[in-house]
Amino acid sequence: MTGANDDPEEIARAPRIPGPRPAADDHADLTSPPDPSRFAASSPFADDVYGDGPLAEAPEPETAPDLPAAPEARETPELLDLPHRTLKSLLGAWALSACSPEETRTVEAHLTECAPCADEALRLRDAVGLLHAERDLDLDPLLRSRVLENCLGRRPARIPVPAWASPYDAETARLDALLRDIGEAEWHAPVRLKWFEGERAVNRKTTVAGVIGHLLAVDGLVAASLGLDDPLGAGTGELSPAERTEAYWKASARPPTRTIREPWRDQSHTLIRTVSFAGRGVADLTVTYGDFALPLRDSLLERAFECWVHADDIANAVAYPYDPPSGSHLHGMIDLAARLLPAALADRRRLGLAAPPRELVTAGSPGRSLHLEIEGAGGGHWYIALDSPAALGSPDHAVAQVAMDGVEFCQLVAGHVPPQDAAAGQDGDREAIRDVLFAAASLSRM
Repeated sequence: MTGANDDPEEIARAPRIPGPRPAADDHADLTSPPDPSRFAASSPFADDVYGDGPLAEAPEPETAPDLPAAPEARETPELLDLPHRTLKSLLGAWALSACSPEETRTVEAHLTECAPCADEALRLRDAVGLLHAERDLDLDPLLRSRVLENCLGRRPARIPVPAWASPYDAETARLDALLRDIGEAEWHAPVRLKWFEGERAVNRKTTVAGVIGHLLAVDGLVAASLGLDDPLGAGTGELSPAERTEAYWKASARPPTRTIREPWRDQSHTLIRTVSFAGRGVADLTVTYGDFALPLRDSLLERAFECWVHADDIANAVAYPYDPPSGSHLHGMIDLAARLLPAALADRRRLGLAAPPRELVTAGSPGRSLHLEIEGAGGGHWYIALDSPAALGSPDHAVAQVAMDGVEFCQLVAGHVPPQDAAAGQDGDREAIRDVLFAAASLSRM
């Protein structure tokens, strides 16, 4: 756009920037080089450069107002005398705005005269707009915790989530984020639930939606213990987790779909909200799982563990990256399994699946033990009583040692790794080691 005070000579020295490429018509010869005239025609100064007549002068105003003196114009960069090969090599730098002022003016002057270079410059300029750093569309899994930490640091929650319920809160939120990210068809992807019974591994085929139905049905036991609605209805509290799951699947009018996500998420939110408002005494409330029971604080930790395990099953089925829980939450899950091992070992002994006790001691006294060393995130040291669940594990009475990675130990407890295949560092009494590894696998269930 020109003004009344523009100097024609100054305009003639202005850089010639090529305009947009015109669309080729149906009969254009696309193999011939571009015509330089189409770049000239697109310039507002085309008549001045390529025409015969001078640039039209703007009419003088009838009364010219007194204007302040214009600032001194910057010195115009001189054109460089460069060969065509050098100018062509500068096109990439020109498109990236990486040329010096003299080089920029020289290249732009050349583009008004050389059609091949002008065409190449247009392509390079369009390509520059596509250049950007690759970005991962997946949210940082730690983003939620950082945002909450920042918010709570400014204004602590009036009713905070109890520390013992935090693993369940975190794992349900992580699974929900995964479910939000998958497509409609992936809800029907096949998933094989695995666990360990007696001396062998068993499995059950379902779908991603079926897994969420399983979690909903078993979480209903926790809901019922708090006086909340049970998704299976009244009178189903005596069913085992596997029986509840089968009953829920059979009661569905059709195979579950993604619509199962909302009732499952509403249930998990309700559980967290209820225990947060209930106060300290609720942590010791008993939750019955058919043939065994746990206090509520351990029950929610067990539900967090199962939520992570099945989220990992879903992630593997839909090829989705999924990380283990945080170190502190993983430590709590491993600690729960270690505390349940003596009773699991006693149950297997009653079934004739483990060696008989060797040194019975009075309840609460230290007895023969296995040193369980867990490495990595969530790791630590535990001493498992071997002869009686009422005995006290003791480093002074350790007869064997097993060293394992934390995630691998959890996979063993989930029944995803056969005990005989567990990659564990072993030392000491081989019979005790075998009994403890099989007892760890027996903690798994559907």
